[in-house]
Parts: sequence; structure tokens; C-alpha cells
Amino acid sequence: MFLVMGIQETVSLDYTPRPWQQSCHVSKKRFTVLALHRRAGKTELALMELLDCAMNCKHELGAFFYVAPQLKQAKAIAWSRLKSRVEKIVAAGGAVIQEGELAVKFPHNGATIKIYGADNPDAMRGVRLDGVVLDEVAQMKPEVWHEIVQPALADRLGWALFIGTPQGINLFSELYYRAANLMAKPGSEWYAARFTCQDTDAIAHSEVERMRQEMSETVFAREMLCDFAAAGDDQLISLSLTETAAKRMFRARDLVAAPRVLGVDPARFGDDRSVIIKRQGPQAFPPMVYQGVDNMQLADLVAQAIGDWHPEATFIDSGAGAGVIDRLKQLGYHVVEVPFGGRANRHTLHVNRRTEMWFEMRDWLQGGGAIPDMLALKQELATPTYSFDSHGRRVLESKDQIKKRLQNAGSPDLADALALTFATPIQKSSSRFDGAKSSSNKRNMEWDRDPYEDI
Repeated sequence: MFLVMGIQETVSLDYTPRPWQQSCHVSKKRFTVLALHRRAGKTELALMELLDCAMNCKHELGAFFYVAPQLKQAKAIAWSRLKSRVEKIVAAGGAVIQEGELAVKFPHNGATIKIYGADNPDAMRGVRLDGVVLDEVAQMKPEVWHEIVQPALADRLGWALFIGTPQGINLFSELYYRAANLMAKPGSEWYAARFTCQDTDAIAHSEVERMRQEMSETVFAREMLCDFAAAGDDQLISLSLTETAAKRMFRARDLVAAPRVLGVDPARFGDDRSVIIKRQGPQAFPPMVYQGVDNMQLADLVAQAIGDWHPEATFIDSGAGAGVIDRLKQLGYHVVEVPFGGRANRHTLHVNRRTEMWFEMRDWLQGGGAIPDMLALKQELATPTYSFDSHGRRVLESKDQIKKRLQNAGSPDLADALALTFATPIQKSSSRFDGAKSSSNKRNMEWDRDPYEDI
């Protein structure tokens, strides 16, 4: 039961938390991440937490936000319920509803609760926050937390409550796994918990069984069992696979015998990025990402990467990289153009080269490959689906289709660059360049054996 003190009378908010809600209120830390099934009562939990903290705030002009993915969504989900919760307090003179600002203000201490949408993040810039609830975090751009909300909490060490239902790899999964990994450490400010439909008793057992029968296994696992790693039958790379790969790290001495490969995915148009990524055997390294560079600039950047790293092979997407390839060849560099839409090496299994490279990359991940722990890369890897054509060949979802479904309408440039490193099996050269050799010698490398020979 939450009570409002400091006004002429004590007003009950008529809130009796369920056992799981009570445990969340008690266990809450500065940064709390709660994965909850649909209709669990997470918004009620969030509003009561905001009300309790705002009404008991000791700071001058305390500021508390409730943020949903869209303002329209926030108004529909939380605003009417918040007003309903404070009706008795307003009647007793302990709160004022400011309809135009979507705010509730408490005159006794000056604290305010405001409703916002993450679709207009600039409206939240420049504020000082004491507490915030981010509801349905999976649907929010990472910048909302990293660049706007988190800095606003710094002044007075404000708290954040992240709530939502898993939807694959996104900001919510990133925060949940971070909290889960950090919460056991002494002095940690993070806490994570997951409550399924079997934990909360918020939905009748008969209704849960009905949904289990009528929903697909994947949808039920995500929506009702809060399974971040639930993958559809047509999903090529699962979230759990990318998370596992991101936790691996090989030492330099473990990679000495492995060939070095560069993958280059030039930007096609618009907001696409040009990406250069290094891979040495089981270890992929952080990508080099460029926006707004033309073909000549990108060719210079690739040439610099070749000169610095001395790869056995450099694979470049020829669809958008013809100019880059021509320029590098003109400079004397040996690069391999890879047509994404060209015939696969094993064309009876895959409809084109891009599909084949992605399946090779999937097999590499399953076999122990390591990737940088980057949210964007993991998200891109786990997004594509695949199907079969009339000849039974595998067909990877098109880049344009992936872009429509990818979080923040991005393009899978990072993942495509990594996939390019699997264009052709290669072997390690028996000799590497001496750093003292001239650049012309570096360009005209002579192999002791063909690095593109099948292994």
C-alpha cells in the first residue's frame, strides 16, 4: 500500500501489489530491467513506482518521466491510468493535473510526473531527471537511452526502470543481459528479473493454454515466456547464437595459423554505410564504419587497411563497389570482387552467392566463431529469415526486406561485410610482408601457394 503524506489527510492509492510486483518494488536498484509477459501488469507497477518516488521526493523540483515508444501510445497506455490513480489526491488538494503538458504536479514538494513518447526524443533533452520508466524498451532507438535519458539522470543519480516484452536483439535485450551479468557483483547498481505467464498468475490458466495452442511456438515463447532467444523456424541465426559468439574472445597466439581476411561492403545509397571488417580464422574484429565517403575515399581506406593488416584475401561486394574495385586494381592491389547475386559455389544448395556466404557464416558461428559484442552487429545477424525456391535451394531474405524489419530501419551492412569474409575458402600464406618493404612490393604480393585453393 502506498500512502501520500504531507497533505492535510492521508490518502490511500488503493494499490495492493501482486507477489511478483512486490518483489520488484523491494528488489529495485538504480537501474532495473524487468522482462514481463503481455498483460502482466507492468504499466501498473511502473506508475505506482513513479507515484511513490515523486510524492516522497526530497529534492527541489523533482522530475519523473514515463516514456513509451510513441506519445500516442503513452497517452493511451499510461496517461488516463495515471490520472485515475491520482483522483483522490487531486480531490484532497495534494496534486494538480496539467492536461496540456501531460503532467501531474505535487504542490507539497514541487515534484512532477510527465508523459513522453520516444518518437520525439528531442522533447526530453536538457532536463534533469530523478527517475524514469522506459516502457516497451524493445521498440525504442538506443539513442533515446544512451544519448538523452541516461545523461539526464547523472546530476542527481536518478533511477531508471526498463520494462517490456522480449522482441529479439535490440536495446531491451542489451540492457537485460547487461543487468543480468552485473547484478551479482558487489556494489552493482543493476538488477534484472524475468516473469513469465507461469510466474505472475495474471492470466487464467485456461487462457494461457488456449494461447499456447493457437500461437506459434516462437510467438508464445517471446510473448508469454519472455524468451529473448526464441527463434522462428525460418530465422537463419538465432539471438542465443550471436550472444554466445559475442562472449568469446581468442588470444593472438591462438590465431597465428589462421588466414587473415578483409570483407568490404560499400554503401549503396542513402543512409547505408561503407564497412570494412577483419576476420582471422575464428575471430572477427570490430568493423570500421564510414558514412558519406565516395568510391575514391573508400578505396584509400581499404588500401590503408590492406597495408596495415596484410590480409591473405580482400573480398569486396561488386554490386556497389565496382568503382572501389577498379581503383584498387589500378593501384596494384589484388582484391576479389564478389557478386552477391551471382551463382553460389555450391549452387545446388543456395540460390546465390550472398545466401551461401550467410549460411557459411552461420556454420562458422555454430562452430565457435567469435564476434565483437556490438548490439548493431548482433541485431543484424539475427534478423534475416530464409526460404526455399521451387528447386529446393535456400534463399536468404533480401537486403531491402531486412532493412524494413531491422530495428531503426537500418541496413545490414555490418553483417554483410562479415559474410563477405566467407566468399571463398582460403589458406594462410607461408610468408607475410615485412613492414619495411616498399608499398609497391606490398601491392604486388607473390603467394607461395594459391590462397583461394579450396581447403
